[in-house]
Amino acid sequence: MQNLISITIPTYNGSKYIRECIESIYAQGINTEIIVIDDISTDNTVEIAKQMGVKVIVNDVHKGQVAGKNTGIRESSGCYWLTIDQDDKLVEGALEYLLKEFDKEPDTKIVMAQFKDFCSPDTPDQKRFCNPNPRRGILTGTTMFKKEIFDIVGFFREDLITGDVIDLTTRLAQHNIGIKKVDMVTCARRIHDLNYGRTNQADEYKDYAKLLRQRLSKNNK
Repeated sequence: MQNLISITIPTYNGSKYIRECIESIYAQGINTEIIVIDDISTDNTVEIAKQMGVKVIVNDVHKGQVAGKNTGIRESSGCYWLTIDQDDKLVEGALEYLLKEFDKEPDTKIVMAQFKDFCSPDTPDQKRFCNPNPRRGILTGTTMFKKEIFDIVGFFREDLITGDVIDLTTRLAQHNIGIKKVDMVTCARRIHDLNYGRTNQADEYKDYAKLLRQRLSKNNK
């Protein structure tokens, strides 16, 4: 649908923060379709999401966060697609701003804004991990895609745990699809005890090494 933004939220035991995440999307006042892809949570994440009126798909087996994003893309009805983590929030006016950036240049396929950390009020001891500066480097909550680009470059690689963004960026470059970068902060990234990025750092290094080996292998052929 024209101007409908489909937003995917991959979840797993996210009951602590999922309500705030969804509320931040509703507060945008923009035409959105929210799709929660749950990886068999053992808490009441699914119940909370259903109570809030969003579409919920529960996996039949554990598939991981990357697979959740792919399922969200397949199930999306919108012209635009964005994903956000279950513990993060969109800032006020984020979606309207991103849409306007597409309107300025109709050929734009992807708009990437910035995110900024905030320390979760329930874990004040994690404040030392908060970076006070806005920055790029993640897609969740910052990057809006015209969904059609996934028909061109394919979906996220599910054999990668945290290196999927690097791989996608590489494929975008191979198809000469640029990313329009803007300075607006659209995502408030929550810093707390169980941040995905921090707890999966070892897997991140493995994925980087895997992608580097594959790239070198292709270059030597």
